[in-house]
Amino acid sequence: MVNPDRVSLDRTFSALADPTRRALLARLGEAGALSVSELARPIPMSLPAVMKHLDVLSDAGLITRRKTGRTVSCRLSAGPMEEAMEWLAHYQRFWSGSLDRLAALLEQEEAEQR
Repeated sequence: MVNPDRVSLDRTFSALADPTRRALLARLGEAGALSVSELARPIPMSLPAVMKHLDVLSDAGLITRRKTGRTVSCRLSAGPMEEAMEWLAHYQRFWSGSLDRLAALLEQEEAEQR
């Protein structure tokens, strides 16, 4: 049986794996809401290609789109990233412990070299 939480995390991490999508999210994080054309302007690819990236972000729940007349605007939706951060935080204790041991080892080697 597929865990729905895992499907959401898989979509989030898959969407975040692409540098173009991360750049789009960063722009939305700074600007709030942008039209699709404003969002696509600095990206060195065609508008249809950018739209495909926006579809992936939308499917992952990382952005919301709103149509006003002929203009479609996008806004960051951070909920799925919060879920990903909670998942990563669970494993932080392993990183922290390893980094603490590495720091202690380096300090010990430094003290021995004096």
